Formats: sequence, structure tokens, C-alpha cells
Amino acid sequence: MSLSRIILLSGRSIGLTELRMSSTYGGMLEGYPCKFVNDMKVRGLQREAERAVPSLPVHLVPPSRAHPDQGAGAFGPVEVLPSVACVGVFRSAAVAPELDPVLRRSALTVVWFQPVPDVPSGEDADPALRSMRWEDLARDDEL
Repeated sequence: MSLSRIILLSGRSIGLTELRMSSTYGGMLEGYPCKFVNDMKVRGLQREAERAVPSLPVHLVPPSRAHPDQGAGAFGPVEVLPSVACVGVFRSAAVAPELDPVLRRSALTVVWFQPVPDVPSGEDADPALRSMRWEDLARDDEL
């Protein structure tokens, strides 16, 4: 059973079966959000997703990056990612049409960032998340 269903821009329905959310900057003790720190956070979250479900491909939805006018520090200008980091496992019908739909399905682990801790759902999910090219990214597997 899915936690929610998302309708991709392609029209494909995908079910969210696992979700982990965390504060993007939770635990940051010193420094400030900048490109260097954000790149490390994004890469770290992607590696974490790869280790969590090694049997599935991982797709990163490129996060938006805000640049508030707060000047620059030692690491360059302030750059802010959305406040919630997400890793989710999605499942859908098999990508290959010749596969038995009862015995096969497709799956993908997705990493994305969003501004609020809401479970993405339906056609209201973030457009960047809904624009995934599922057929190119997901892997078919056996139930």
C-alpha cells in the first residue's frame, strides 16, 4: 500500500512506498548555507539514498537554490536550499510493456528538497518532482 500517489506530467501514476524527511540544515553547528555546504549536503543525501536501497537506481531532483541578499562570507555568497530534504522510494507499473503486470513493477529511489514537511500527493506535488522521466530512470523488478 502506498503512502500517497503522484501523477507525473507524463500521466503515469507512481506510488510513494517509503519516505524519509529531515531538516536540510538540522545539525549545522557553524558556518552558513553557501554553495560549498549545499553541494556537500546534496551529495551526502544522494549517497545515503544509494546505500539505503542499493538494489534501486537513485535520481536527484535538482533543488532550487535561493540567493538572499545577505552579502558574502569566507565561503562566498549565502545560498539556501528548501528546508526539508526528502528521500522516497516510488513504485509503478513496469516500464517495459511486454512484462507481466501482475509479476513485475518498476521502482526508483528519489532525492528531492521541498519547502514544507508535507507528503507529496496527486497533481499538487512539486512540478520538479512530477517532471521526472520515469521510463528513463526507473528499473523494472520482479515482485
